Amino acid sequence: MRIQIAQRADADELLGSNPFALLTGMLLDQQVAMEWAFTGPFTIAKRLGGELSPDEIADRDPEEFAALLAQKPAVHRYPSSMAKRVQQLAAYLVEHYDGDAAALWRDVPDGKELLRRLNDLPGFGKQKAQIFLALLGKQFGITPEGWREAAGPYGEEGSHRSVADVVDDDSLARVRAAKQAAKQAAKRAAEPG
Repeated sequence: MRIQIAQRADADELLGSNPFALLTGMLLDQQVAMEWAFTGPFTIAKRLGGELSPDEIADRDPEEFAALLAQKPAVHRYPSSMAKRVQQLAAYLVEHYDGDAAALWRDVPDGKELLRRLNDLPGFGKQKAQIFLALLGKQFGITPEGWREAAGPYGEEGSHRSVADVVDDDSLARVRAAKQAAKQAAKRAAEPG
């Protein structure tokens, strides 16, 4: 699977081969550039000696893990709070899926159920769950019945709304432009009339 989300070959290779890394990148994708967020799992894995698994992260001392994310360059703008969220995600996967992140979508009956499972993840709200569902469908071929409907506007074919649509430099630029246009529209709508 050739992924180009982090825009770094080594980080993208991990995202394409490690479902937990992909979930972690999605979790980190807030209040920082998308490439920074999705490079985070690779940075964490490198600092842990190359391995990135829910079991290992869930078992880490929280203060040590937060310090690991805060090392320069920091994994996120808010390394302490994101370290806590990553550990919560890891612990949830260990408890509910035996540490197998791909079990979230393996043999899922339909898009609605997959969306429910993603919504249940710590740190995943409706929008993040829909974007991740669209990412699974568009780039990983995980397409249970009704996945596009469950992903909402992010599942639309040909859209350029989110990380689910980033497959190269051109699509990254189109997603950025669409996000900027949406922010401007929201800003205009919020201005007093």
